[in-house]
Amino acid sequence: MAIVDTAVNAIHLLVAGLWAGSVLFVAGGLLPAARDGDLGATVLGGLIGRFRWGSRIASVVLLFTGGHLAGTRYTAETLLGSTRGYLVVAMVVLWFAMTGLVEVGSGRLLDGVDERKVRAPARAAKPFFAAATVAAVGLLVIGGILL
Repeated sequence: MAIVDTAVNAIHLLVAGLWAGSVLFVAGGLLPAARDGDLGATVLGGLIGRFRWGSRIASVVLLFTGGHLAGTRYTAETLLGSTRGYLVVAMVVLWFAMTGLVEVGSGRLLDGVDERKVRAPARAAKPFFAAATVAAVGLLVIGGILL
């Protein structure tokens, strides 16, 4: 069973890092370029479409791997009655927030791209990706504390 737990932990950490990093890249790299008009609608739409699917897959993988890790490392009492348990609960809240923010932000981008616009949709998506970035950093910090 230790091999399974180690594999699940490794997958969880790898996917979490990639997901958080991709959110930071979109917020810090793609959105500014789109706001400046440096990206065309077709390119931005393709990148955000792939990012959105990758984000959805990462979110589901993290749900299952995180559920496994929480189920094997915590009881109901330790999850809801200890500092480490509270941190895990905080991660779940941030995970929900980040998932929703990425969905809304990428939806705003794709709606504008369908109309062949880039700058206005990038401005509309900025607050959602800024908040998702805060959630991503929070997740990484809490994850580091829990290691």
